[in-house]
Amino acid sequence: MRIGYLECFSGISGDMLLGALVDAGVSFDMLADTTAALNVGAHLEMRKVDRGGLAGTKVDVVAGEGSGIGGQESGDARTHLREHEHHEHAHHSHDHEAHKRGHEHHEHEAGHEHHEHETHRPLATILSIIQAAPLKEAVKRRAACAFHLLGEAEAAIHSVPIEKVHFHEVGAVDTIVDIVCAAAGCEALGVDRWMASPLNVGSGTVKCQHGTLPVPAPATLSLLGDAPVYAAGAPMERVTPTGAALLRMLDVEYGPLPAMRIVARGYGAGGRNTPGEPNLLRLLAGEAEDAAQGSEPIAVIETVIDDSTPQLLAYVSELLLEAGAWDVYRAAVQMKKGRTGVQMTVLSSPEKLPALRDLLLRETTTIGLRWRIENKLALEREFAEVETEWGKVRMKVARLTSGQIANAQPEYEICRNLARVNKVPLKQVMQEAMRAWAASQPASKRKHE
Repeated sequence: MRIGYLECFSGISGDMLLGALVDAGVSFDMLADTTAALNVGAHLEMRKVDRGGLAGTKVDVVAGEGSGIGGQESGDARTHLREHEHHEHAHHSHDHEAHKRGHEHHEHEAGHEHHEHETHRPLATILSIIQAAPLKEAVKRRAACAFHLLGEAEAAIHSVPIEKVHFHEVGAVDTIVDIVCAAAGCEALGVDRWMASPLNVGSGTVKCQHGTLPVPAPATLSLLGDAPVYAAGAPMERVTPTGAALLRMLDVEYGPLPAMRIVARGYGAGGRNTPGEPNLLRLLAGEAEDAAQGSEPIAVIETVIDDSTPQLLAYVSELLLEAGAWDVYRAAVQMKKGRTGVQMTVLSSPEKLPALRDLLLRETTTIGLRWRIENKLALEREFAEVETEWGKVRMKVARLTSGQIANAQPEYEICRNLARVNKVPLKQVMQEAMRAWAASQPASKRKHE
């Protein structure tokens, strides 16, 4: 299985992901052809840049008259409609300095022109542009998914039906190209599973269609959901709405770098150079190590409590299991000031993490907890039934990926009921079930005889 890992220490935007993909080996010509296939009067430019002392690849979308494939740009008439600078569109300004905002990823190198019909598009129009392009269906599905996610976020923010949503700045030509080319580039990289580090969303404020707002912008915040975020470095917008939509489009899982053999790496640059803080997105692609094959993410929540009763903790454990936790266990620990406390550990699927975390804070006396995402490997399981003198017993059998039987155990609850009804020792019922199961196996496969 090939894993793609995005290290978002300086956030993520559409053009940063394009740069990282190209830097990791995705063909720039393929992305240029994808841009041409959209037929929206735009083309790509690529160059190597320095960001905080590190080299990265910068990919820009250039849109405007004469900018189609085969056409020539007209110098000052070149138009850069960067997706994250949706904050500037409401002003209709041609002032070059107005585009050098401290919160932006990118700096303009030419004048800014804006026409209402170029940047206000309903979702249906954007989807029709994508659908009409001669591209792989998988690419079109992913790109359409990203715009659906953006549309749902905008609809929720403004409390209107998604059909009524008109994309303002994110409907600009360059954002359409960013999203479709990112979908094509990720498809070309051949990644089966996407993961990412916690996201540096930045800080400060942004100017947008609806005024000056704190970072992250409302659409970005809505799209990120419960993704792990933090703010570090100089005030600027580091995760853009398009960047957040791309993370959702890729169905990214968040956690530490998994065990894998790295086969490709790339650095995608933002437009702003921040000395000492490389404005880059790093992409690692690798093959999962054999030990990680068949693994799945698992959330681990822990808290230590020294002022609660055993009855309360037992009750909370029941609530956690009823709420979907895979397992809950408690262990005595030595705390500061010589007090004995109880460490409660909860295991669950990552999507259950927010609900279980809130349950712990609500139902226990703890005032803090911690959590992390790890890898879980579970053997394939099947069930078999054996006959004993007291009745039938169900056996749980675990197999390795090779198909070899690794373990077999009788179901405890069934054995306990048979032992009580027949007034025989539980261990005798379990031993007889194991003997019957072993006798039923071909001689070459007997492991528990």
